[in-house]
Amino acid sequence: MKIQIGDEVRDMTADEQANYDAVLVEQTDITQTIIDKAAAKESAKAKLAALGLTEEEVNAIIGGV
Repeated sequence: MKIQIGDEVRDMTADEQANYDAVLVEQTDITQTIIDKAAAKESAKAKLAALGLTEEEVNAIIGGV
């Protein structure tokens, strides 16, 4: 894979490639955690609404907007 530093474009070293791959994995994990938390919040909202709570009550409980 290529890397650009300033005006220089070159192939990544093995260490740079390994670091890049590790950062991609970490970023993917962080993104998935954010998606999972958002899904859990929406699920909680739906469950509380199914119990008969109003949108205002649900938001008061789980801190929605």
